[in-house]
Amino acid sequence: MRDFSGDHAWLSLNTATVREQRDLLQIIEACARHEIRAISPWRDQVAVVGLEATAAAIRRHGLKLSGYCRGGMFPADAERRQEMRDDNRRAVDEAAALGAPCLVLVVGGLPHLSRPPSAVSHDIALARSQVEDGIAELLDYARVVRMPLAIEPLHPMYAADRACVNTLAHALDICDRLDAERSGALGVAVDVYHVWWDPDLYAGIRRAGRDRLLAFHVCDWLVPTRDLLLDRGMMGDGVIEIRKIRAAVEAEGFAGFSEVEIFSELDWWARPIDEVLTTCIARHKTAV
Repeated sequence: MRDFSGDHAWLSLNTATVREQRDLLQIIEACARHEIRAISPWRDQVAVVGLEATAAAIRRHGLKLSGYCRGGMFPADAERRQEMRDDNRRAVDEAAALGAPCLVLVVGGLPHLSRPPSAVSHDIALARSQVEDGIAELLDYARVVRMPLAIEPLHPMYAADRACVNTLAHALDICDRLDAERSGALGVAVDVYHVWWDPDLYAGIRRAGRDRLLAFHVCDWLVPTRDLLLDRGMMGDGVIEIRKIRAAVEAEGFAGFSEVEIFSELDWWARPIDEVLTTCIARHKTAV
């Protein structure tokens, strides 16, 4: 297991962590100022400042990417199926243009919640079938541009609206069916916030192995959690065994960035950006 206590060379900032404080170009400037050498930007943030301007800023500051957020939201009714396809192909193209190592997929839940105004459906089995079909179709395109896809299983509390793939085992089942040769084109993003509770987590990490472990995200689970989406904790402030999980993914050969991704409307989004980044660096050394 790598020693992070001496520096923050392997810290990446998911730009959602400070999305309320600055636009993406200003976030990139702040990362450079704090010697954070990698980011994972979000598509909506890129859209505001422009893809070319984002790519230029990343090059100018010599930053790397740990991923690109996000593709997915595959379930849709027939009227929105082509919209879903086009949107995901654009996400692949944007990730390639920025030099991302993978496109993270948040797969979606029930169609009317994932891609409104799709027709109302409560059929979660159908949604899961549409997710797998959508990934299979996108994978054909992503292979052409050599952009790996990383399925991110989300906590079950998001099954209805954000992701009906809720365990690492389910994500790996999809990977095994669609990429049986383990080519590196399809894998998983392990976010400790979403998987820490799973009694089969460590078996899943071993099953994933190096060729499926495409991204690793960190934050913490607060008790109590005041908001199901927007109350993630800073590493070390909650109950997740972050170091134990990192040790497991690194034991399989993962040697990439630990990506800090914190949605925190009630706390960290309200603080100055330099305070947030300074704290991320300190906690990366002590709690990750």
